[in-house]
Amino acid sequence: QVQLVESGGGLVQAGGSLRLSCAASNSLEYYSIGWFRQAPGKEREGISCISSRASAIWMTDSVKGRFTISRDDDKNTVYLQMNSLRPEDTAFYYCAAVASVACPGIYYSDAARYDFWGQGTQVTVSS
Repeated sequence: QVQLVESGGGLVQAGGSLRLSCAASNSLEYYSIGWFRQAPGKEREGISCISSRASAIWMTDSVKGRFTISRDDDKNTVYLQMNSLRPEDTAFYYCAAVASVACPGIYYSDAARYDFWGQGTQVTVSS
C-alpha cells in the first residue's frame, strides 16, 4: 500500500506555470503514477501517466506540449510541470498509483484502473 500527497497547487495567471508534486510514503519502484483533474461540475479527467522507471509516458491531447510528467524515484516523488496554463486548466488535481510497472495502456485515463489516490491540490488559473 502507498499513501500519496499532492502539493504545488495555487492561483496563477493565464500563461503562467506551476509544478505539482506527488510524494509517496514508500518506494514507487513498482508503481506507475497517473495525474487526474476534476473541474467543478465535470467528470474526473485522466491527463497523464508515467510508468515505472519512466519507460513510457501517456499524455492527453489537451495538455500535450504544455504539461510534462516526470519522476524521481530516489525521492519517491512524481511531478507534473504545467506551463502555458489556461483558465480551462482550473481544477482539483489528483495523483494516483497503480501497482504495476506499466501504465494501463490506452486506459491510462480510466480512474478505476488505479489503486491508491492522494487528496488532491487545487489549481486555479485566472484570465
